Amino acid sequence: MADADDVARLCYDGFSRLPRRGKPEPGREWTLLAAVLKMTRGENSASVEKEVVSIGTGTKCIGQASMSPNGDVLNDSHAEVIARRGCIRYLIQELHRAVSGRASSVFCSADRRGKWRLRPGVSFLLFTSHTPCGDASIIPMTDSQSEPCPPVTSVNSCEEPDGGRSLKRKAEDPGRRENLKLPRFEEKETAETNDDASQPALRRDLTKTHNDVSEAAPRTELTPRGPADFSQSEQVQDIHRTGAKCVPGGPADPLCPGAGYHSTGVLRVKPGRGEPTLSLSCSDKLARWGVVGFQGALLSHYLEEALYFSTVVVGKCLYSREVMHRALVARCSHVSDLPAGFSVCSPTLLQSNLEFPFSQNRTELQHRAGQGRVSPCGAAISWCNVAEQPLDVTANGYKHGVTKKVLGTPKSRSLLCKLELFHSFLSLVAATEPSSLPDSLRSAELQTYWDYKQAARRYQQAWQQLRSRAFPLWPRSDRNLLLFH
Repeated sequence: MADADDVARLCYDGFSRLPRRGKPEPGREWTLLAAVLKMTRGENSASVEKEVVSIGTGTKCIGQASMSPNGDVLNDSHAEVIARRGCIRYLIQELHRAVSGRASSVFCSADRRGKWRLRPGVSFLLFTSHTPCGDASIIPMTDSQSEPCPPVTSVNSCEEPDGGRSLKRKAEDPGRRENLKLPRFEEKETAETNDDASQPALRRDLTKTHNDVSEAAPRTELTPRGPADFSQSEQVQDIHRTGAKCVPGGPADPLCPGAGYHSTGVLRVKPGRGEPTLSLSCSDKLARWGVVGFQGALLSHYLEEALYFSTVVVGKCLYSREVMHRALVARCSHVSDLPAGFSVCSPTLLQSNLEFPFSQNRTELQHRAGQGRVSPCGAAISWCNVAEQPLDVTANGYKHGVTKKVLGTPKSRSLLCKLELFHSFLSLVAATEPSSLPDSLRSAELQTYWDYKQAARRYQQAWQQLRSRAFPLWPRSDRNLLLFH
């Protein structure tokens, strides 16, 4: 089993080595951190090498009205999403090496033409400094809270008090907009305190070797439930809140006092800056990745099997393993008849005793008079283990510090937005010998982002099975937002 504290330490150390740009102001701003680690087990050895391949920070997402049909705006900047998208950049680079005949530490050739699979002993782990927003954050309160974050005050009516929301998502409360750090559109690009030349050293520092043993979490079935649906419900007086709202058309939150405030096991959308969003909660996205894989539709063209997180580690915060299992695994445990290469993954769930130095709790403890109100950092940071431009800092969906003049141009785009990742994927296709192209990429009719996603037939079949069996209310993507080239 992975050592949770060791994983957290690697991630926190990696973040500390990143340039200053986009990081929270100590004592005044807080953020969330997530990371993806590549785990490599030596042949005939119990030792496992851990390498951080992607780091992400962020707490924001843009509203529906701000979404772009050109795919050039980063819609969801929550840490888990940033870390996963950074990992996609890393995987595209590794596939580039594989199709070009260079050695890849991740992939080796599979039996089918144009297909690749993970090398023996390679797996991936997800770390997040805080419990994912949404269903995983609806945690029963205990009489004596051992977590570092203060508990939510009990409510006496169906009205939610200001202090009754999840600490992770208080920043997205429309009523707290004055506390939000607005996106920076500066007249001049701000210089970084460090540049990308330091990143190779960072990559070397993020690799260590430790002894681990794999362990699988139990799998049980759970369907959406009403309020106060906990195994120890008779002892639960209240629950911690999530700011994520139930998707329209399904069960709603009762908003009643105590444990009856939320419904559990339901899909939720993230709150935005006072306007609706289409971004599903991180709990929901993690549950989805546990069935269709975190590689996405485009990389499925090249992969023989979907990629899953074998382990999910959460930092020191409000946490319940039972609730995490409900949110990430149990909701999908009954999904069946998946196409070849897909399955329901039940990752090992662990928690670390190490708290993120820039958590909201630590920031409030370090806050001093005269610093202004404690607020979430407005920037999102992405670092991934790629040769070119490993660092990407954004705010409000655009590259951090851009001027208004360059909005709508490549200079304003995050390297993680759909358009940039699509272009990176097309570069991979162009680098692949025509005789080695996967069969699904041999059609001359593939032109738009939508075309390439739909052409990943097995991925789409798996997604359809998951949607019909577990998530029928998952909002469907507007095709007009996916027709870019």
